[in-house]
Amino acid sequence: MESISVLDVTQEARRNVEICNSCRYCEGLCAVFPAIEMKREFDKSYIDHLANLCHNCTGCYHACQYTTPHVFDMNVPKALTQVRMASYETYVWPASLGRVFKRNGTIVSLVSALILTLVMLAGLLFVDASSLFSVQNGSGAFYKIIPYELMVGIAGAIAIFDVLAIALGVRKYWREIGGKWHYLFAWQPLKRAFHDAMSLKNLGSDGQGCNDESSRFSNRRRRFHHSMMYGFLLCFAATSVATIYDHFFGWVAPYAYTSLPVLLGTVGGIGIIIGTAGLTWVKLKMHDGPMWKAVFGMDYAFLNLLFWVSVTGIALLALRETSAMGVLLIIHLGVVGALFAILPFSKFIHVFFRIASLIKYHNERYAQSA
Repeated sequence: MESISVLDVTQEARRNVEICNSCRYCEGLCAVFPAIEMKREFDKSYIDHLANLCHNCTGCYHACQYTTPHVFDMNVPKALTQVRMASYETYVWPASLGRVFKRNGTIVSLVSALILTLVMLAGLLFVDASSLFSVQNGSGAFYKIIPYELMVGIAGAIAIFDVLAIALGVRKYWREIGGKWHYLFAWQPLKRAFHDAMSLKNLGSDGQGCNDESSRFSNRRRRFHHSMMYGFLLCFAATSVATIYDHFFGWVAPYAYTSLPVLLGTVGGIGIIIGTAGLTWVKLKMHDGPMWKAVFGMDYAFLNLLFWVSVTGIALLALRETSAMGVLLIIHLGVVGALFAILPFSKFIHVFFRIASLIKYHNERYAQSA
């Protein structure tokens, strides 16, 4: 990824939004432009806030009369994408790992290979070859390949780190953009913020969709995002239900094909496969003008890893009663481990920054209209 200066990208974004504030032609396209109109001066923290409000639908680029070849050379989506990328590096915790975002695709590949190798080695150390390549059936079959304590210990340690890193990073971002704690308890703005986040309202002007390849509108990007997002949430629900089954009822995995965890996980996994493959396809076809494609390395790395988590999970489900189960389990756990190891330093962090900005935006809009 090309090296960019935080000062340079902030100044360029400020130049763009100041022109937007004078023009106001795009005020109805998304949340960014009403947020611009609330201010006359824009410091770095507010530019970061605007950048994370932006969903990069590129509608403003195609509507703007001041894009190249005009002397103003306006490109709001590209300018805000660069600021958004820089904000991930600025607010990540621990700060020393901020540079991971600069080479995210490479880092993800290396971490994935390392975690997968370690999990496979652990499997070979704890399980003899006859167990690894033989059919394992019945309650606790998975734990005959990877011991329960080892599986839970590694997963628990990574999960605790993820929660801590994301929470501290978002807390730092929230403070910097001027978020106030009482915003988190204002019901109406909070409801609107989560409605916008869950519906991806701002991923397309007034419901028409994004301008992916040209000025023509399309909702395909929004639909693929929904497929991936709700698929991920269904998989999280499946894991949560399975945890309740295990710890509260003593029902040990693997569960029946008709059980709630399996049904939720299957539907969620298919949703993720469709969403990640679709988003990758859309990004490959995106118009060059409003896009800062240097950031796509991070996008592709996250989408690719999430795709393979789902593919290996579905394969494990389909072949769990065969001799391939042991190897598939190790591969699946390795890919899952890699995903969660890099989660706070991946595109996933944008979910929390964007929700924080939406909460701030709706609270300020609500106060303005009161």
